[in-house]
Amino acid sequence: MTAPGPAARARQVARDMVRDVVLNGALAAPVTPRPLRAQLLHRTGMRVTGAAISPGCWFGGRNVSIGPRTYVNRGCFFDSFADITVGADCHLGMQVLLCTSTHEPGTGRSRAGALAGRPIVIGDGCWLGARVTIMPGVTVGDGCVIAAGAVVTADCEADGLYAGIPARRVRDLPPRATS
Repeated sequence: MTAPGPAARARQVARDMVRDVVLNGALAAPVTPRPLRAQLLHRTGMRVTGAAISPGCWFGGRNVSIGPRTYVNRGCFFDSFADITVGADCHLGMQVLLCTSTHEPGTGRSRAGALAGRPIVIGDGCWLGARVTIMPGVTVGDGCVIAAGAVVTADCEADGLYAGIPARRVRDLPPRATS
């Protein structure tokens, strides 16, 4: 397979610029009503169903799925180099960072090697406090609470309270009620 030519690269850059203006311009504006914000996300190819997205959020791509009745607070950052899936009935606090991109180990000349992405999955009914960071490849089980400021570097089992850097399970929570 050959590399794309200059015209194809220019078209892709233009598409990415339009996407960024729509996703991170109109969506970030405080004057954009929440229903319109969700509709714009859906129109750009994201899977957003009945979620409330606050202003000031940043989306790095289209491979984001946000479940119904989920609330995304101001300033959340969706890296989305790989898939990001947020379940139903979740709450993401202010400035939550969902980081799917990383680098493979490089050489002595440049320690950051090839860019790589690993998906993030947030289960149903989770609450991520303000400024939580979820690192690449992490799955947060259903019904988890992640304390404000925590850095989650490994999977979290369902129905647990996780806190710290790196985040550790600090206690069990009652099982999530399903309806």
